Amino acid sequence: MKIGAIDIGTNSMRLLVADYINGKIENRKKFINTTRIGQGVDKEGYINKEAIDRNIKALETFSDICKEEGCEKIYAMGTSALRDSKNKNEFIDLAKEKTGIDIEIISGVEESNLGFKGVLEGLNEKDNILVIDIGGGSTEFIIGNRKGISFAKSENVGALRMTEKFLKKDPIDNKEFEDMEVFIENTLKDTLEYIKSCNISYLVGIGGTITSLSAINQELEVYSMEKIHNSEICKKDIDIVLQSLKNMTLNDKKRLKGLQPKRADIITAGVKILDKIMEKLESQKIIVSEYDNLEGLICQKSKNMS
Repeated sequence: MKIGAIDIGTNSMRLLVADYINGKIENRKKFINTTRIGQGVDKEGYINKEAIDRNIKALETFSDICKEEGCEKIYAMGTSALRDSKNKNEFIDLAKEKTGIDIEIISGVEESNLGFKGVLEGLNEKDNILVIDIGGGSTEFIIGNRKGISFAKSENVGALRMTEKFLKKDPIDNKEFEDMEVFIENTLKDTLEYIKSCNISYLVGIGGTITSLSAINQELEVYSMEKIHNSEICKKDIDIVLQSLKNMTLNDKKRLKGLQPKRADIITAGVKILDKIMEKLESQKIIVSEYDNLEGLICQKSKNMS
């Protein structure tokens, strides 16, 4: 069966089109559009009109792609920004009217579960792993193995949220950067202390920040799912990339190999979140997964149907 899965995230909207055959996901195709539904939500509490229009347009495009690809089912989920916005129902109703797609707003824990489920689809690991999903509005932490999840936590620290809250100048101002670092550290402190006490074999990263970081690290001219999936990033490489991002102007970042220009303004905050997590956990490397909550959504929905 051909299925379309859509994730309406704080920073971007993503579509996965894939075949679900005998419990396996095959022939994956991913599409991404930087739609910024979360722009201003942290401050105002509402999705603004421009963001609603942008996202409805992107959803219509994704709906057309699903039809062209012959999808028999389309599933859509909304995450951090939609969870937090007071006018989410206005967007959900309009999306249904314009595209016929039902959007389900999922909790931070459900988002964690789907991310973990997706990661397991692309891994052969049996031991405990920590999955870190740095999104635009929040970061998810999930510990578990093939038997299930033992810990899941969503924290309101994300690449777009931190950029909007702290990083106002170009190039980045040292004081603003330090204020952001303190905020990240204080917000994640308890969660990271708990995680450190758990027996984890290694870290796996999912989401746009970490896949972009891998692409920058590999200096990829063209994004390649194959080259990103299961790639490793060392802590020292993260430090090098972060140092250069801090000193670059926004225009420099837009020209950086491996980075989508539309992500250039929020990448520094995203990389800093990861850097702080790895520093506190005393981890020297992280594995990047191209399988994430979209694969998880297809698995969950398809298993529920069968």
